[in-house]
Amino acid sequence: MSVVQSIRTAAVAAIKSLYDHQVSESDISVNITKPEFEGEYTIVVFPFTKFSRQKPDETGVRIGEYLQANYPDLIAGFNVVKGFLNLVISQHFWTTFIQQQHTNSHFGIKSANGKKIMVEYSSPNTNKPLHLGHLRNNFLGFSIAEILKANGYEVIKANLVNDRGIHICKSMLAWQEFAHGDTPESTGIKGDHLVGDYYVKFESVVKEQAEPIIDRILERDFQDFNATETDKLEKLVTALHKPEVKDDEDKVSKIMGDIKEMARNKTEIMLQAKIMLQQWEAGNPEVRELWATMNGWVYKGFDVTYKRLGIDFDKMYYESQTYLLGKDLVEDGLRKGVLFKKEDNSVWIDLTNDGLDEKLLLRGDGTSVYMTQDLGTARLKYDDFQMDQSIYVVADEQNYHFKVLKLILEKLGEPAAPGIFHLSYGMVELPHGRMKSREGTVVDADDMIDEMINTAAAKTQEAGKKLADFSENELDELYETIGLGAMKFFLLRVDPKKKMIFNPEESIELNGFTGPFIQYAHARIKSILREVGQVPDLSSFIFAGQLLPLEKELISLNEQFPGIIADAHREMSPSVIANYAFQLAQLFNSFYAEKVDGVPTYSILKAESEDKKKLRLQIIQMTANTIAKSMQLLGIRVPERM
Repeated sequence: MSVVQSIRTAAVAAIKSLYDHQVSESDISVNITKPEFEGEYTIVVFPFTKFSRQKPDETGVRIGEYLQANYPDLIAGFNVVKGFLNLVISQHFWTTFIQQQHTNSHFGIKSANGKKIMVEYSSPNTNKPLHLGHLRNNFLGFSIAEILKANGYEVIKANLVNDRGIHICKSMLAWQEFAHGDTPESTGIKGDHLVGDYYVKFESVVKEQAEPIIDRILERDFQDFNATETDKLEKLVTALHKPEVKDDEDKVSKIMGDIKEMARNKTEIMLQAKIMLQQWEAGNPEVRELWATMNGWVYKGFDVTYKRLGIDFDKMYYESQTYLLGKDLVEDGLRKGVLFKKEDNSVWIDLTNDGLDEKLLLRGDGTSVYMTQDLGTARLKYDDFQMDQSIYVVADEQNYHFKVLKLILEKLGEPAAPGIFHLSYGMVELPHGRMKSREGTVVDADDMIDEMINTAAAKTQEAGKKLADFSENELDELYETIGLGAMKFFLLRVDPKKKMIFNPEESIELNGFTGPFIQYAHARIKSILREVGQVPDLSSFIFAGQLLPLEKELISLNEQFPGIIADAHREMSPSVIANYAFQLAQLFNSFYAEKVDGVPTYSILKAESEDKKKLRLQIIQMTANTIAKSMQLLGIRVPERM
């Protein structure tokens, strides 16, 4: 039983005995004691005064006296400060804890709870390689899955590949027009990168073809547009010339963005791409063959990247296999009267009574949209696994989309609806600004991986570490462990809800809030253990002397690990684990480095007694295990040597 759980159990008994009042353990608020006060844990006393009929301080003293008298193996002392009962945990509790848990590599991991959760992450498009934004998504999804497992859930890691749609047709059409038969084999270019190059090529042609159309629009020549579109453009151009708009850069940018998008949709190459999409949905064999070939190139490329990143999946879904199921749901919704058709034959749902707006579910030409596919996928996933919760790891740009998805599923009476949960995260930018796929300014994941590994190699060599006894393969593995660990930690250390700037140089520093800092603390412990040689069996050893401050702090911080894992699940944030791992590494470094008159306070090899040596061996063994497990929950390896 954890120290917090033990305190709650004891406090419930104290209140029952002292005041003949029954409270539940969840009613007992236990926090870590503030550093300026004596003690390790604090009970908030104020809620108990309503039945104690005493002042907060008097109530705290009575409960403290009861706990110290009746639970001497748990509570060694107490003090009360303004209604807060600060508890000094008995040394016996800490020494017994470290004796029992110092070699337990599963400490903090909960037993199976019988519940099932699917975590869907990555969700790449097959028209371009994985990029920096995908990295945060992949690392977040993988880590959340591991955290859920550690909390006792059965987890299915899923990947929904966006393998169809207009964006896929863009790459296909550009390859047809401009590639002259190029393949990954003939060019030596990784398949996902080759296909991505033609997506960028398509967009450059669209931009070129749209320019004269934009010029005509600005001159109020709307020959390319129908009556409805002309009316909209007339309003946009008129607004553009209003005095209050002309001097407002944001308004001008918004209006021009709308004009450019309408012009893009009238370009010859865009119209060809739309025709190709219709041909694909109609099952045109030539289009389908090209689609299968190019997607095959992309999948091989993705597999290489996923393997390098240490990312895996239990189940793969493809939108090409779910969009028809989504169409069936749309038809069902029409029959139920939940959905309606407009004059152009498009299908919509009216969510205005829910404070939202009308949402398109099927285009007038019969082609599906993202929402159609997501409806079908939600049903398919639930049919496959009947999970209690379905977590979608998707950027916050799609907050509205997932709010609508859940609402539509509820209105359609789908059993998947209650479990829909959108794990929304902020976008990632580089120090020089945001990336744009259309302009080809994204940072490819493969390039970032290479950069991180190369930087790790350079930093390690600059630091002058002893590398002579590493083989070439060992060095390659070390650089990869450090480089990928740095990248993963930096992207996970920030609360998912926050936008962030990824700074590769900062992420790989050996000192600071970084992955390599924590990895080095682990490697340092392993180095100490190697110096000790054959570590004795300490499974029955309980230290009987006096704990020094940092000995107690390290034991106490290790003991908090199960609560940290639970907090990470409750907050759906790997940053909770990252912050804890950093704090633990920091505390170990203080433990390792503290000296008085040049003599190490917490030496192991030259400990002041054999019992102290054994105690400190227990402490650092557990600290290494807890660091390793924390980093494992983040998908990060820790080296034995650095």
